[in-house]
Amino acid sequence: MATDPGSVPPPLTGATPAKTSALAVTSLVLGILGLFTCGLTALVGLILGIVAIVKIKNSRGGLQGNGLAIAGIVVSGLFLLMLPIYAAMLLPALGAARQKAQEINCLNNEKELALAIQIYATDHTNHFPAARTWCDDIRDAVGNEKPFVCPAAAGKAAGQPSRCYYAFNAKLSGLDMDKVNPSTVLLFESDRGWNAAGGPELLPSPAFHGYTTRQVFVVTLADGTVERVKNQDLGSLRWDP
Repeated sequence: MATDPGSVPPPLTGATPAKTSALAVTSLVLGILGLFTCGLTALVGLILGIVAIVKIKNSRGGLQGNGLAIAGIVVSGLFLLMLPIYAAMLLPALGAARQKAQEINCLNNEKELALAIQIYATDHTNHFPAARTWCDDIRDAVGNEKPFVCPAAAGKAAGQPSRCYYAFNAKLSGLDMDKVNPSTVLLFESDRGWNAAGGPELLPSPAFHGYTTRQVFVVTLADGTVERVKNQDLGSLRWDP
């Protein structure tokens, strides 16, 4: 039977076309994702790239994508080499975030202690507790001793941590709350222990928060306001009632 010259010949039958290795593709993708995961996916990408090359070689033409696998290995290896750089960039940020969280915790601690002092005053004819026993006097109102401990200070403490990292302004000892200037310091951070009382000489050096060049102290005023005070602004605090 003659073949119509105008007809299209049927496609030639031959070997099945090689498939692109899924491992090679995944290796490259994970290597590129290392840019957004600080290199965490690059290790998997490197391993998959090596496995992909072996499988492609052993497939006898059944798999292709050797170039993709090599690219995945190169990109993944590059991001793995950059891990120390990523770490150097992230560690300061993580440290700053940790310090900020500890500072907020300290602010909340002093708020709880100030509230306990107000409760004590309400039960004692509106008078502040005695400076020498202030921790003991408000212990029941606080409920437990956790608010007495500053996490930043406890982390820096050498040896056995103290029960309390705050001090009471001794000049307010037993005074009538209504006769004290609201902006007077009531509580402040200190490393002198339980029932510590005094003035600015009891402030920790260095401060529990911040760095050497940017020290921050948490203080509470007589009206219950809690403030962050920088080292250079300590002179503006009011200590006399």
